[in-house]
Amino acid sequence: MPKNVLVESPRVRGPRAAWLLGPALVAGVAYLDPGNVASNMTAGARYGYLLVWVVVLGNVMAWLIQYLSAKLGIVTGRSLPELLGARLRSHTARRAYWLQAELVAMATDVAEIIGGAVALWLLFGVPLVWGGLITGAVSIVLLLVQSRGGARPFEFVIIGLMAIIVLGFTYGVFVGPPEAAGVVEGLLPRFDGADSVLLAASILGATIMPHAIYAHSSLARDRFRPVDGRTRTDAAAADAAIDTRRVLRATRWDVTIALAIAGTVNLCILLLAAANLDGVPGTDSLEGAYAALQSGIGPVVATLFAVGLLASGLASSAVGAYAGAEIMQGLLRVRIPLLVRRLVTLLPALVILAVGVDPTFALILSQVVLSFGIPFALIPLVALTAKADLLGGYRNRAWTTAAGILASVFLVALNGLLLWLTLFGG
Repeated sequence: MPKNVLVESPRVRGPRAAWLLGPALVAGVAYLDPGNVASNMTAGARYGYLLVWVVVLGNVMAWLIQYLSAKLGIVTGRSLPELLGARLRSHTARRAYWLQAELVAMATDVAEIIGGAVALWLLFGVPLVWGGLITGAVSIVLLLVQSRGGARPFEFVIIGLMAIIVLGFTYGVFVGPPEAAGVVEGLLPRFDGADSVLLAASILGATIMPHAIYAHSSLARDRFRPVDGRTRTDAAAADAAIDTRRVLRATRWDVTIALAIAGTVNLCILLLAAANLDGVPGTDSLEGAYAALQSGIGPVVATLFAVGLLASGLASSAVGAYAGAEIMQGLLRVRIPLLVRRLVTLLPALVILAVGVDPTFALILSQVVLSFGIPFALIPLVALTAKADLLGGYRNRAWTTAAGILASVFLVALNGLLLWLTLFGG
């Protein structure tokens, strides 16, 4: 068999063009989680079109980052956490890195569980704590689909939920459209005080999510199996060998489609709030936004918004838990039972709901935590994908590495500015 080919998982059947797509769409759900909804809705309600440029810029950077993550998993047959776990020789360094990654995963869970709980409360009046438990339970079911049914059935379920998310969050823009001039003006990069910087960091933390970087390499690894002498083989599926370059070309399409969907939905959420909720009291919270949408542009828009929020919480919670398990296994080389893992990461969100912390505020702060975790995932990703000894001829081109470094510097600088303005009130 020739080198640098990939084999199809034995469980995958159907048209090749179809099965080459999918991992990015699952990872892309991370860009449509309730944290995105809260951050973009709050940004539009408070500042109108001011932060449109942040959503667009975040999506452009996300394309490069997610492609690099997928390429790493496809070519090496290992996830980013696995590679870092093997290269961090010191137990202390590996555990410290795992700790920050685990905190990021828990912050992700806070956003997703709270979002699902708020949606159940808005739709059915379910108490928030019970809504959090229901969201967590459904995520366990979805994870069982992935662990027992394989990558493809899990993708079908997540993509189905993504379709509901798209409908729920974009319909309102057609009913209450934004002003074209305001959208164009919003493309000009600028801030308006420390709170707008906080929201910008929150939007970026929700857009470029560390756990999505970890997860995409794992999803690509699970779907495609490299056969190049360095990684595992699958003789039973050797007849389905596919050239690595063809898979990478398909992956670029996969990432483009996924992030075009995610970027459009995120922009629609901000524009919906900017056009219909700007200056309306109380609309910088999910509950207030729902009430204002219901009274302002109709119950259908409000209901679809809540349904989209519920689908977002359920889908992103499952993907986040998948990423958390991969982080633990790759860095600590420890497998934790699915139920135990789910309960541990579920507890912080349930505590927040139980003590009465404002859900939207908790969602936004969770995204800021994610924003600070980005460099710890992004910098190693750029460094590893630039290594010839790891990726061979598939290593980054010089401009790709430069773009990755530029994105890393920008994100670190934004977080530094956020910290400065928060502490010193600039």
